[in-house]
Amino acid sequence: MVSSQLPILIIGNGVAGITAARTLRKLTQKPIVVVSDEAEFFFSRPALMYVFMGHMAWADIEPYESWFWEKNRIDLRFARVQHLEEGRAQLSDGSALPFETCIIATGSRPRQSSWPGSDLRGVHTFVSKSDLEQLHEAATTCRDAVVIGGGLIGVEVAEMLRSRNINVTFLVREERYWSSVIPAHESEIIEQEIVRHGVQLCLAAEVRSIDDDESGRVRSVTTTCGHTFPADLVVRTIGVEPNTVVADNSGIFVRRGIVVDNAFRTSMPNVFAIGDCCEFEDGTVEQLWYTARDHGEDVANILTGLTTSRRKRHFYNSAKFFDIEYQVFGDVPRMGGNEDVVLKQDDRRLLRIHVDEGVVRGFHSFGLRLRGETCLRMIDERSNIEDVLQRLTSIQFDAEFSQRITSHDRLYV
Repeated sequence: MVSSQLPILIIGNGVAGITAARTLRKLTQKPIVVVSDEAEFFFSRPALMYVFMGHMAWADIEPYESWFWEKNRIDLRFARVQHLEEGRAQLSDGSALPFETCIIATGSRPRQSSWPGSDLRGVHTFVSKSDLEQLHEAATTCRDAVVIGGGLIGVEVAEMLRSRNINVTFLVREERYWSSVIPAHESEIIEQEIVRHGVQLCLAAEVRSIDDDESGRVRSVTTTCGHTFPADLVVRTIGVEPNTVVADNSGIFVRRGIVVDNAFRTSMPNVFAIGDCCEFEDGTVEQLWYTARDHGEDVANILTGLTTSRRKRHFYNSAKFFDIEYQVFGDVPRMGGNEDVVLKQDDRRLLRIHVDEGVVRGFHSFGLRLRGETCLRMIDERSNIEDVLQRLTSIQFDAEFSQRITSHDRLYV
């Protein structure tokens, strides 16, 4: 360990950056400075939708009290880093901040679109705190909204707007919702849930233009098939891309994301990148809340000498489609395999278990809440599928579901 009192600088106070800061504080007494221009304090990004819907106040999504940071000697600064030089960060106010080590954790930014009208007033995205604030204000006078993009953020925004009794049209370019991740019969579960909540779901809908009212404000959205949908408000949810601005301005090697090795080192000495903004040398970009948190833990362990590279973990994720919860643990290919087992009790509850040579490789579910630690342990232990089927109550919380499964419910993909 170097004895310098220069700080460890973390750029970004999302889950990756703050997890790194908290983990580092447990492992080292070095000064830690976190710089962000999005919010003064860390907040739970997945909970933004619940603030919009009135289910939570802003204070509810700040996991730590304001005194937490000073008590733990984590110096939070509300500022923007313009660029890095070796050992120094240049801030937007003209000041410079020297550092011993820098961790870039700037997250994602909305993917840009090329449709005519993308820059009209009334066209929004939903990634950041400022996006939430702008969307909240716009929704107060909105009657008709169009959500463009068939991913997880799109269905969140549709639910948010429906909570305000806004008419919502949801345009999905693909022929089935989320078809890049799940097979058609599972897409249908989500599609039915979306429609059940009053959303006009339009599949295979390619946007041609976002139309204005001749005053620079959005009026409607037109598809390549010639259909026009009225819109006081449009939300583009066509995905996110790594936010590489700091690296771009600093001459750090960037492809799709900030390129790092398995120890999160960038091309600039003593500068690391974690979370959504980084890209590993093999081209992998891991843009999930859970993996961002894991990166924060891993880089702290690396910087304090506990390990030399990131820890390999099983894939896991969760989401919510209105009232249907979704979870995945381990490897569950989109189309599955010949040995996969699907347990389906009704049209809203399904468990799929991916099996290879009799060994369970992954789980995913709709309408059920799985016990993540148990699922991951079974994958680690290379559990046999027959043993797992005998222990269904141990992997999920719905005992009734497990008890009512019969041989007739057990379907092989």
